[in-house]
Amino acid sequence: MTDALPGWMCEALSEQRLAPYRAAAERDKVSARLLYWWNAEVSGAFLGPLHCLELTLRNALHDRLTTAFGRADWWAVAALDDHGRKLVEDARRKRERRRDRVLTADGVMAELSFGFWVSLLSAGDCYDRRLWVPILHRAFPHYSGPRRELHRNFESMRLFRNRIGHHEPIHHRRLEADHAKIYELLEYLSPAMAAESRAMDRVPEILRMRAQACAGRRPPRF
Repeated sequence: MTDALPGWMCEALSEQRLAPYRAAAERDKVSARLLYWWNAEVSGAFLGPLHCLELTLRNALHDRLTTAFGRADWWAVAALDDHGRKLVEDARRKRERRRDRVLTADGVMAELSFGFWVSLLSAGDCYDRRLWVPILHRAFPHYSGPRRELHRNFESMRLFRNRIGHHEPIHHRRLEADHAKIYELLEYLSPAMAAESRAMDRVPEILRMRAQACAGRRPPRF
């Protein structure tokens, strides 16, 4: 046993990034290296289901708000809180910087982050009364619970997606539960999209193969 990892790996990825894997592998350099690559593999596999969840949420909320306010740039008249208005302005500026793109409502909508859409399900500045009750609950035809619980679950998936996006460790999480949560939320929005995503989903297989990958009996793959 040794706490040393290959010099090229430490240089390319940094000691700080590798430290959690070394600790989880009890300072066994081979196990730490394999765990790091398995973490990368399973993180990549989660991107597909999370992609489906984010876009389905975005389009469901956008369609309902466009219908309710009678305009595609509904954010111009909706009672957004300060945080929401800032995110819209950030999206507008980002779009405007791309001089090859014409500034349109669809363009701004596409720039708005997952965090923005999830925030619309929060309490916000009276969002419960102004958005959820009259409009947004209709975006979830297969959900009948409280807004607060729905927001909490979407927020947990947003944070999970951000960990993956920033290449952070997720191997220590209850990944089976995270996977199930993605599909629970997607089912509320669109059972058809959930079924399509499941048919292509590699996460269950990669989770089942964790022991083999981390023991070196199966090479991790991106």
